[in-house]
Formats: sequence, structure tokens, C-alpha cells
Amino acid sequence: MKYAVVYEKTNTGYSAYVPDLPGCIATGRSLRLTKERMAKAIEMHLALMRQDGDPIPDPTTATDYIRVSA
Repeated sequence: MKYAVVYEKTNTGYSAYVPDLPGCIATGRSLRLTKERMAKAIEMHLALMRQDGDPIPDPTTATDYIRVSA
């Protein structure tokens, strides 16, 4: 499966979350580190959902960039 991840710049680095997996988050001082942690967080989140017998949601969030004049 392929889930959309939102990365946001913070004062101390980056934070990330998965809209289709509420509560699945990660942080890091660099974007690279945050991406690595997010991949692990998704794997762990899905493993715990399976363990608890919760249904695994299909990815439904779509992302895109829209260019506008500043």
C-alpha cells in the first residue's frame, strides 16, 4: 500500500503525519530522518492495527501542488 504523508517544517526540524492513519506521526531534525522515522511508524502502526484486529484502511488521501502567482 502507498499512503500519503504530510511533512511540515517546524522550529526544530520536521513533523509528519498520515491523514489516512490517525495518530500515525513522526518527527526529526532533518527531512531525511523524519522520512525514515515515518516509514517505521507506518509499519508499526499497521502491525498494531492487525494485532488488535482493526481493519486496515485503504489509502484515500490524494495530494497535489497547485501553482499560483505570488
